[in-house]
Amino acid sequence: MRDLAPEIFRQRLLVEGRYGRDVGRDEVRGYLDGLAARLAMRAYGEPMIHSPAGEGKPGNQGYDAFLPLVDSGIALYVWTAARFFSVVLVTCKPFDVAAALDFTRTYFSVRGELAHREF
Repeated sequence: MRDLAPEIFRQRLLVEGRYGRDVGRDEVRGYLDGLAARLAMRAYGEPMIHSPAGEGKPGNQGYDAFLPLVDSGIALYVWTAARFFSVVLVTCKPFDVAAALDFTRTYFSVRGELAHREF
């Protein structure tokens, strides 16, 4: 991917996996707050958590969430029927990818592979 703004530092990470614990609104909030704390990132607002509440396809039910960070943000998507999640972390401050992956793996009790890509 071509860097269209080389003067702006950005670190981006996509993480996906299947979770082994129960995940509801409280766990979504706990993940966002916990990941930010683990990476020493500061939130400047409360996590925004949405659920389609029966709208759309049954297989797509779950949560869409975002935590605004002083240094950018964390987006989390959860498919409850498939027990699958996708996280996108975008920051203007360097962070430890291994720490983000370890926290995510442990928090969600990931079953099987935890896939990730930096971009």
